[in-house]
Amino acid sequence: MPAILEIQKSYDLPLVLLFILIVFLSCGLINWAYSSGGPAWKNGRQELGRVPIPGPKGLPFFGSLFSLSHGLAHRTLARMASRYAANKLMAFSLGSTPAVVTSDTCIAREILTSPHFASRPIKESAKQLMFSRAIGFAPDGPHWRMLRRIASTHLFAPKRILAHEAARQLECAAMLNGIAKEQSLQGYVQLRKHLQAASLNSIMEIVFGKRYNTTKHDNESKELNEIVREGFELLGAFNWSDHIRWIKYFYDPFRIQERCVALVPRVKGLIKEIIKEHRLGNSNNSRYKCDFIDVLLSLDGEETLDEDDMVAVLWLVSIHAKSKRNEMIFRGTDTIALLTEWIMAELILNPKIQKTLHSELQNLASNGGVLIDADIAKSPYLEAVVKETLRLHPPGPLLSWARLSTADVHLSNGMIIPTNTTAMVNMWAITHDPKIWNDPLVFRPERFLGSVNNVDVRGSDLRLAPFGAGRRVCPGKNLGLATVSLWVAKLVQKFEWVEDCERPVDLSEELKLSCEMKKPLFALVSKDRARSLICHLNTTWVLKLRAMTLLIRFVSRSTCWQNKSISCASNIKKSRDLFKNDFLVVVSLPTMLCPSSLPRVKLILRT
Repeated sequence: MPAILEIQKSYDLPLVLLFILIVFLSCGLINWAYSSGGPAWKNGRQELGRVPIPGPKGLPFFGSLFSLSHGLAHRTLARMASRYAANKLMAFSLGSTPAVVTSDTCIAREILTSPHFASRPIKESAKQLMFSRAIGFAPDGPHWRMLRRIASTHLFAPKRILAHEAARQLECAAMLNGIAKEQSLQGYVQLRKHLQAASLNSIMEIVFGKRYNTTKHDNESKELNEIVREGFELLGAFNWSDHIRWIKYFYDPFRIQERCVALVPRVKGLIKEIIKEHRLGNSNNSRYKCDFIDVLLSLDGEETLDEDDMVAVLWLVSIHAKSKRNEMIFRGTDTIALLTEWIMAELILNPKIQKTLHSELQNLASNGGVLIDADIAKSPYLEAVVKETLRLHPPGPLLSWARLSTADVHLSNGMIIPTNTTAMVNMWAITHDPKIWNDPLVFRPERFLGSVNNVDVRGSDLRLAPFGAGRRVCPGKNLGLATVSLWVAKLVQKFEWVEDCERPVDLSEELKLSCEMKKPLFALVSKDRARSLICHLNTTWVLKLRAMTLLIRFVSRSTCWQNKSISCASNIKKSRDLFKNDFLVVVSLPTMLCPSSLPRVKLILRT
């Protein structure tokens, strides 16, 4: 008899498991079918207010996860909001995570300034990499408020920014020399690598008080580069388990947990060694007596941080110096490399704007032609160019990290955002809204000139708030703006930037930790604007008319051109070889091929 019961049990177990699975799937499908916003908005969570929150259902169990896990999430969310007439507020599901997004300035202000949205949801990778104790991810509370006070009082005060001007000038000078050298050797410049190297060194000098030569392979520089690159990849990788908890036991394509466990000891070892050097006063490369570490070590009383907290704070800054993004340094220095590349891309595509900016900067240079922060602060057109780029290409299109509601939040439009909901502001949708901006797809800095059109990007005007607003507004925004403005001013004053017709400017976006150019920016640069000439060519015609004559002429110091035919080139590759020398390349074209009628591709003609 027991044997018979045992056999019967073995046959019933699969049926029981199958029945449980069917019930589970049925409940999930029913919840999904009747939940606007997807599976995370079950039980009518989106209908707490007198006005329900509209949104897509997505897929059962997954919601809109597949739609947003790849590509450009800010553009996808903008299209979804338009489809559901939900620009004010849209509910959607990221697996089991309920989320809302707004593309409206009024609702954005209510979310960003609400005390119930002062915390952030923390990713699993950020938690494992010790970021839960740093200002970017720390929850609202005494510890976060202390970090905020330290940042605003000791680290990003105006006198501190002024104290580091010399360092920023030196890094900029090194970058300009590198650009000139690459142009001389290769005949073109890939700008991104110069910006990234200068950005990393600029931050490391402020934080650690030392400059890391990335061209040399000493152990400390190599270790720093490796751990920063690994941390950047881990923090930027899409982790399914952040939204579907049980999936980490079956699917982890990026091996995030394993890599985080391996990385943390390396981080602690490197940064604790640098802290030890500062404590002993043996930092031989220290250029400043009051870098970031020195400030943290000098704190006393309730502001004192233990060593693990210092490691977390310094590690977060290091990561985002490399990734060009963070709430402490960017939206202070996030845009050092990223925004500068976007600005230069737009200036290359708009030579008239570049010329106008250069003329203004030349008139402002007071110290023997050398631009300093005081000169740059007097340049309204440069400020307008930076603002217009922030509008057209916001580095954090979803305002970087989202906010987490700690209570039910009642909005002015009658909607209620429930507790434990992730909220986002689609800044890209706001800055591209034709109801707010005329010709939103056109790069036109003039829209920000004049007192009537003055827009403050520091958080008071939600039409353009790349640094956020409210309690979580970036404390390093002034340092970031000062650095970007200095670098753009120096690049435009020093060189004329022209599109490389073999490597044209591509404004396609790629969304990682920030929204950056998908392809690096290449350009041709000329030091002497007064003796340069730009001719517009059409690439197709150039390739077809291979037999056209390219005359090389010397240019006298007078305004006259002396015709001295030296050589000819049948294609652009050969003409670029000639371009390395101090010759003027003049293209002889038939009258029917008027250069002014072919504005797309530009070839610089130098003396």
